[in-house]
Amino acid sequence: MIDVQLLRDQPELVKASQQARGNDPATVDAAVAADLARREALQHFESLRAEQKAKSKEIGKASKDERPALLAAVQDLAQQVKDAQAAANDAEEAFTTAVMKIENIVLDEVPAGGEDDFVVLRHEGDKSEFDFEPRDHLEIGELLGAIDMTRGAKVSGTRFSFLRGIGAQLELAIMQLGLNKAISNGFVMLTPPTLVKPEIMRGTGFLGEHADEVYNLPADDLYLTGTSEVALAGYHADEIIDVSEPLRYVGWSTCYRREAGSAGKDTRGIIRTHQFNKVEMFVYTDPAQAAEEHARLLGWQEEMMQALGLHYRVIDTAAGDLGSSAARKYDVEAWVPTQGTYRELTSTSNCTTFQARRLGIRARGEDGKAHPVATLNGTIATTRWLVAVLETHQQADGSVLVPEALRPYLGGQEILLPKE
Repeated sequence: MIDVQLLRDQPELVKASQQARGNDPATVDAAVAADLARREALQHFESLRAEQKAKSKEIGKASKDERPALLAAVQDLAQQVKDAQAAANDAEEAFTTAVMKIENIVLDEVPAGGEDDFVVLRHEGDKSEFDFEPRDHLEIGELLGAIDMTRGAKVSGTRFSFLRGIGAQLELAIMQLGLNKAISNGFVMLTPPTLVKPEIMRGTGFLGEHADEVYNLPADDLYLTGTSEVALAGYHADEIIDVSEPLRYVGWSTCYRREAGSAGKDTRGIIRTHQFNKVEMFVYTDPAQAAEEHARLLGWQEEMMQALGLHYRVIDTAAGDLGSSAARKYDVEAWVPTQGTYRELTSTSNCTTFQARRLGIRARGEDGKAHPVATLNGTIATTRWLVAVLETHQQADGSVLVPEALRPYLGGQEILLPKE
């Protein structure tokens, strides 16, 4: 949720942000009108309630003859107060509905435009060169006995797979490397629930225009999370916390995404699946420190890319391609040799105070008052990373060189050999 005072004082700024995202700026006018109606309804209710209390006090001082008329007036006021309270509650609900349609305010530095208007900040690492025709990750995975899409589909349908043998071990190695990277930088590990309440899912911004991506269990009124960001954001919901130093958590969980609207896209292999594992960094911090923390999260992600020997680029995502909660987002995209293009492996978002306002997460300021904190997130390892690792480090005979950073997690193994 955006700052209501900002909505009142600078509606044009909020409109500009909505337009930059490609959203209808009329949502801002609707929210401003709903806010005014809410305040007027509340003022009317409080005025009637004050009048009711004053009349009630008069009854005790009134004469026997005056009392019946006062009692009747108080009873009439009681009904008016009841009606006014119901109207105020309706106005509050209407305002909440209206303001929830406004996404986070885009930071000034964010590039304008849509999905293809990102700005490339830098390229890092050497691009793989082969003196043979490279195989894609699925062919390599099948040669290694590491990926089984056929049986995944048999058991669960399309976009499911089994990682088996060295494939499962390699995924685990990447996850452990990411986890240890986070822990060494002060993150506290949490194993979060992957089923959350609607108010937590809504609070993090995942029940907006992309709600059809989320698996819902209506019988239990719970949602399966597509990232542990959701549960980690809800961890301190409705609390006043201390962010004199950033509170850093790292969650390891299985994630689920319906991939609605992606029919025909990335159907081969494990680039876009319904179920995957992920290690997610999440930070609560002072809003004044959010930009610096965002840069740190990106730095740790890049250290992982470099440790895995991947060629990658960092992009500053354009306003029209931001998620509803993100005020700014960096994507780290690895080079996938057989596709001849960069594919997103990870991203990090600065959500400023947007999620914290929705979830009631605050910290005491120097003025002694409680103010919303800033929240940030960033993935430091996920199943998809296998794609880039297998393709980048493949050899002509179908074997794969193991990046040195992963060898301690694979018993010192230096090369993965095809099955006979």
